[in-house]
Amino acid sequence: MAQINAGMTREAAFDLLCEHNKDPFHIEHAETVEQTMRYFAREYDPENEEFWGIVGLLHDLDWEEHDDDPMNHTIYAAKDIEAAGGSHELIRAIQTHTSDFNTSLPKPELQMEKILFATEELTGLIGAAVVMRPSKSVMDFNVKSLKKKFKDKRFAAGVSRDVIRSGAEMLGWELDELFARTIEAMQSFAPDRDTFTSI
Repeated sequence: MAQINAGMTREAAFDLLCEHNKDPFHIEHAETVEQTMRYFAREYDPENEEFWGIVGLLHDLDWEEHDDDPMNHTIYAAKDIEAAGGSHELIRAIQTHTSDFNTSLPKPELQMEKILFATEELTGLIGAAVVMRPSKSVMDFNVKSLKKKFKDKRFAAGVSRDVIRSGAEMLGWELDELFARTIEAMQSFAPDRDTFTSI
């Protein structure tokens, strides 16, 4: 696949993230999704790992400032990303992850967009479940434990189970496969930051 240009470096993207996000939780979530995206990029699209990572890093850029207007989530971000030199491809990829909520936004088409859609909420659920464990580590977390938390609608109630199911469907994966592969993705970078903070 041809190289996709983000229009900005990872460093510039991180600076933009910190300009619009002050809550350490939001910054950590962005980095978790970035590293998850990079993990899958190495398998599916290695020459675009940087692009996949920046998409993950900036996917919720506007959430902290505009969480009272979910319908326009990623629409506010588009202006800020464009002003910072971000490419049309970068904006499009980010906007696909909220297309279930705002149907005027582009639907996920590329593998990268489908993976963002499927894993973004799931990483939040895994992070919330890991915090409840004695180890507070994802390294000893497994699919069985995740399935229990997924079924318990009261646990991390803000995480949309429907989005996760749709994402698995888009990818043509069983839920168990999505769970296993996302846990593996998070384990791949967890030793750098072995514990997750609570929501």
